[in-house]
Amino acid sequence: MSAPTSNPTSGDRSAVAGVRFDTPAPDAPAGFDTFAAWELNPKVALRPEPFGALLYHFGTRKLSFLKNLTVVGIVSSLVDHDSAEAALLAAGVTPAQRPLYVQALTALADSAMITPRAA
Repeated sequence: MSAPTSNPTSGDRSAVAGVRFDTPAPDAPAGFDTFAAWELNPKVALRPEPFGALLYHFGTRKLSFLKNLTVVGIVSSLVDHDSAEAALLAAGVTPAQRPLYVQALTALADSAMITPRAA
């Protein structure tokens, strides 16, 4: 599984379309709690693809591309972990990589692709 690039090359967009990874996000962006339990929104379908996955939100009709297999694995495993932090650790995300993955999860939460899981 590959890590998001910090300096995208020509033709490389990002791990999540529309999210720039050349500027690291703050460690814990406002609005996304890595210690909360998260899950794929029940209105979202995740379809694996050779490049990563497609996410389609049936409520908003928004389509997102996940172009990083680690992000796909984290999103798929959110329901199996007590927190996003636990999912990041289980995926083997290092402290140096963490801000990039938190930024990707934040973008997915902001677009309602992932939602807080009820207790």
